[in-house]
Amino acid sequence: MEALQPRRSGANAALRAAAPAWILLSAAPGLRAEMEEIDGTEKEAEESHRQDSVSLLTFILLLTLTILTIWLFKHRRVRFLHETGLAMIYGLLVGVILRYGIPATSYHNKTPPSCSLKEGPASTLLLNVSGKFFEYTLKGEINSREIHNVEQNDMLRKVTFDPELFFNILLPPIIFHAGYSLKKRNFFRNLGSIITYAFLGTAISCFVIGNMMYGVVTLMKAVGQLTDKFYYTDCLFFGAIISATDPVTVLAIFNDLHADGDLYALLFGESVMNDAVAIVLSSSIVAYQPSSANTHIFDAAAFFKSVGVFLGIFSGSFVMGATTGVVTALVTKFTKLHCFPLLETALFFLMSWSTFLLAEACGFTGVVAVLFCGITQAHYTYNNLSAESTKRTKQLFEVLHFLAENFIFSYMGLTLFTFQNHIFSPIFIIGAFVAIFIGRALNIYPLSFFLNLGRRVKIRGNFQHMMMFAGLRGAMAFALAIRDTATYARQMMFTTTLLIVFFTVWVFGGGTTPMLSWLHIRVGVDPDQDLQPSADSFQVLQGVSSQGDGQSKTKQESAWLFRFWYNFDHNYLKPILTHSGPPLTSTLPGYCGPLASCLTTPQAYENHDELRDPDSDLIHSDADLTFMFGDTSITANGASGRADAAGELGWSANGKRSGSTSEEALERELDSREQELLSRGTRLVFPVEYHI
Repeated sequence: MEALQPRRSGANAALRAAAPAWILLSAAPGLRAEMEEIDGTEKEAEESHRQDSVSLLTFILLLTLTILTIWLFKHRRVRFLHETGLAMIYGLLVGVILRYGIPATSYHNKTPPSCSLKEGPASTLLLNVSGKFFEYTLKGEINSREIHNVEQNDMLRKVTFDPELFFNILLPPIIFHAGYSLKKRNFFRNLGSIITYAFLGTAISCFVIGNMMYGVVTLMKAVGQLTDKFYYTDCLFFGAIISATDPVTVLAIFNDLHADGDLYALLFGESVMNDAVAIVLSSSIVAYQPSSANTHIFDAAAFFKSVGVFLGIFSGSFVMGATTGVVTALVTKFTKLHCFPLLETALFFLMSWSTFLLAEACGFTGVVAVLFCGITQAHYTYNNLSAESTKRTKQLFEVLHFLAENFIFSYMGLTLFTFQNHIFSPIFIIGAFVAIFIGRALNIYPLSFFLNLGRRVKIRGNFQHMMMFAGLRGAMAFALAIRDTATYARQMMFTTTLLIVFFTVWVFGGGTTPMLSWLHIRVGVDPDQDLQPSADSFQVLQGVSSQGDGQSKTKQESAWLFRFWYNFDHNYLKPILTHSGPPLTSTLPGYCGPLASCLTTPQAYENHDELRDPDSDLIHSDADLTFMFGDTSITANGASGRADAAGELGWSANGKRSGSTSEEALERELDSREQELLSRGTRLVFPVEYHI
C-alpha cells in the first residue's frame, strides 16, 4: 500500500497535468467556430471596404471623364450638349454595366424569415441571437420581385447613397455659389419681377401641376393602372418638387455667349429663388394635417396653418442666413485674419457651410439660409477679405459647385439602373410632361402680362418664350424626390422626376443656342459693361423725351424704396460691417461719436477716398445716367449734346462702342463668335440701336 500510494499520487499528478490539455481539446470546436466567425466578419468588413472604394472610384472616374469631354467640347466649340448632360450619359453607361455586367455575389442562400406586424416596422431592430444582441437599421421597403437581386448584387447597394448626402454635402456649395456669385446690378434692377416669378409663379405651377396630376391619378384608378394609394396631397407634393427649375444648361450657354443681361438675370434669379420656394412649399404640404379622420381632404384651418408654416420657415431661414453672414463679416472686420489668408479662407468656408446645417438643425430650411448667407457674404464679408482670400473663396466655391453639380447629374444617370424600386407608369409620365408644360405656361405668360403693366421696359415676347423654353428641371427636383421613396406614390414620383430631368436637360438644354437665334435674342453683350438701359433707365429717358424734368422726378419717386435702402446700407450697414463706405464718424449723429469710433477701423479712413461702392450702379441719380444715341447724348436731367470725342463712353450710331483698345478687342471677339456660329447655321443678333 505504501508503495502504491506514491504511484497513485503520481497518476493523480499526471491526470492533473493533463487536465488543461483535455479542457483545451474539449473546447477546441467552440473556439474554432468563434475564430471562424471572427475571420468571416473581418472578411466581410474587408470586402465592404473594397466595394466602398470601388463605388467612390467609379464616381471619380465619371467626373474625370466628364471633365476631359468638356474640354474636348470647348476646344471644338460644341454647344449642343452641356456638361450636365454628358455626366448623365456617362452615369447611364456605368449604371448599365453595374446592373447587367457584374456577376452576382450572394452571401444569403436561405429564404428570408417571415413575421406579421400590427404596426409598421421601426427604424431600428434589436435581435437576440443566442444571448447576443444585434442592431439592424431599416433601409426601406423592397419590391418582392427584386428580393433576390437586392440580396445578390452588393455593388448596386454600395452605389446607392443616403439621400441626406445630397442635402448636407452636395447641395450647400451649389446653392451658396449661386448667392455668392450673384451679379447684383442686373439682379436687383429686376428684383420685383424675379420675386413675382419665384413666389407667385412657383405657387401657380405647384397647384396647376398638382390638380392636373390628381386628374391623371383618378384616370389611372379608373382604368386599373393604380395598384396602391395615391392621395391629393401626394399630387400637390409632386407639383411642388417638380416646380423647382434648374436651367443650368441654358445659363451656362448664356454665360458663354454673353446673352442679354436682363434675360439672364430673370432666369437666374427665378431659378435660385424658386428652388428655395419649392423646398419650403413641399415642407408645408407635408405639414398639412387636417383635424378630421381623413387626413387627405381639404381643411381650411390646416391650409392656413400650412401657409403660416411656409412663411415661418422661409422668414426664419432668411434671418438665420443673413445673421450668419453678418457675424462672419464682423469677425473678419475686427480680427486680423487677413494676415493669415489660409485661416481666413478656412473660417469663411466653415461659417458658410455651417449655415445650412444650423438651419436644418433648428427646423428651418438650409437651402434658403445658405442662399441668403451667400448673398450677404458677397455684399459685406467679401470687402473684408484679403486679396488672396477673395480669389481663394471664389475659386473654392466655384470648384465645389462644379464637382457637386456634375456628381449629382452623374448619379442621376446611374440611379436609373441601380435604384431597385422604380415604378414606370406611362399614363403618369405622359400626364406629368403635359402638366409641367401647362403649369410653366400659366406661370410665365400671365405673370409677364401683369408685370408689363407696371414696367416701362416690357418683358418682350421673345424673352417670355425663352423663359418658357428654359424651364428645365435638375438637381433640386431630383434631391427632393429621392429624399423619400418609402411609399408607392413617392417611388412613382421619383421615377417620373428622373425622366423629366433627362428629357429637359438633353432636349431643351441642347436646343438653347438655336432658340436664341430663332427668337432674335441679342448675344455678345459684355455683362460688366452692358449699357443697355434697364427698366429704371428707360423710365428716365422716356421722361426726358416726353415730359422733361417732371417725368424724371416721377422716376425718382417710384424708386424711393431702393434709394432708401441704398442710402441706409451705404451710410450705416457697410461702415459697420466692412472697411468700405464713409466712416461712421461722418454719418452718425454727434452724440454717437464714441460708438462710431469703436466701430470704425483705420482702414475705413484710408479706403474712403479710394474705394467706390459698386452698388452705386443700382441707383441712378439725375446726373450720372448718360446714354448715347447717334451722336447725341441724353442725360437723366434732360440735357443733351454732341459727343466731343471718339473715346467718350456711349453707343455710337452703328451700335458699336467707341473708345479704348480693350473695347476694340471685345468687338473682335464678338466678330469671331459671330463667324463661328454662322458657320454652323446659327444666327446672332447684336444690339444695333435702341428705340425709345
